[in-house]
Amino acid sequence: MGSGIRGAPRHCYAKKIVSSTPLTAPGVSAPSTPGLKTAYPILGIISFCHFLNDMMQSLMPAIYPLLKQSFHLDFAQVGMITFTNQVLASLLQPLIGSYTDKHPQPYSLSAGMGFTLIGLVMLSMAGSFPFILLAVAMVGIGSSVFHPESSRVARMASGGQHGLAQSVFQVGGNAGSAMGPLLAAFIVLPHGQSSIAWFSAVALLGAILLAKIGAWAKLHRKVKSKTKAVADPNALSSKKVTISIGILIALIFSKFVYMASLTSYYTFYLIDKFHLPVKSAQLYLFVFLGAVAVGTILGGPIGDRVGRKYVIWGSILGVLPFTLIMPYANLFWTTVFSAIIGMVLSSAFPAIVVYAQELLPGRVGMISGLFFGLAFGVAGIGAALLGQLADHTSIGFVYHVCSFLPLIGLLAVFLPQMGEKSRNA
Repeated sequence: MGSGIRGAPRHCYAKKIVSSTPLTAPGVSAPSTPGLKTAYPILGIISFCHFLNDMMQSLMPAIYPLLKQSFHLDFAQVGMITFTNQVLASLLQPLIGSYTDKHPQPYSLSAGMGFTLIGLVMLSMAGSFPFILLAVAMVGIGSSVFHPESSRVARMASGGQHGLAQSVFQVGGNAGSAMGPLLAAFIVLPHGQSSIAWFSAVALLGAILLAKIGAWAKLHRKVKSKTKAVADPNALSSKKVTISIGILIALIFSKFVYMASLTSYYTFYLIDKFHLPVKSAQLYLFVFLGAVAVGTILGGPIGDRVGRKYVIWGSILGVLPFTLIMPYANLFWTTVFSAIIGMVLSSAFPAIVVYAQELLPGRVGMISGLFFGLAFGVAGIGAALLGQLADHTSIGFVYHVCSFLPLIGLLAVFLPQMGEKSRNA
């Protein structure tokens, strides 16, 4: 399973899928190159491991109502749980990615899953709020190790279809995030906090698969190290790169603060406004997260074909009409609008990550860690601040405020567009 083709010599398989990556303008797809093939088995495994990782991550917000009731938490404390998990991950991810750019650690993926396993066991036994924070911190460390290196592996296996590879990788995480609320509704809520420990078996499976991926990545690097790098004739000036990275960070803020309002508080919003039971509210959250998964798988391939800048522009600003209307909608239209928002808004992230990787070629780990870290950190800070706002106003008021966040998408017009758009996948 590690090589993807049973019976084929490992060195032959590596040569089939390894080639120097053609460099093009940021936001524009690489033209197809003879001999450059996508390693779909590797993409499938790393996407499945992303599914497992984010499924375990998403158990936490899905069981917030249970923790809130059991430990008599207020909204600010609920936000602090998210803050602890996601901000810790955000601080470590770019550091880990930068380190592994210079000192590759292919087996770090398995080690990261080990931290997640420990965190889940601790969370199942937590008897106090501080112990909950410690447990979710361990899970956060696991994600901080997983995301930079696994995103690098996805790019290694892309065969030049970087947007497609990033979408396949990310959709595994989105599908896992969508599955978390269902598992919480049908396993954790009926059986209690201790049942979280059952998911440690999932973490163990992930660690085993990621060891296989680590072996493939180690072999891939040995073969690729024999190829010569090609200079990028379309490289931007350092000033333009800095400005572009700053714009992308602002767009990440817009996207993930709004997403945090839904992933952390959507169930509370539905319970408060429409008087739904917790289990029903979890199902509506699953619909939203499922739409997020669909948007993620579409965003990368579309960016490969039409240019990533247009995907970024359209996906963030394009949700504005729906975010503005949703606070005034009934339950049916709230469900429809939240699904549209999730699908359209999520299509931006694969394009943003690949666009940033192309702005700074050779720094894949650092860029992946930075942007996945920002996604975690911004969502964590946003969740904490929105929890404070909800305590002092109302959960409904939070969605009125957040409805204007997609206006920040106007900044995408200033992102550089270089070269001709390629229609090659």
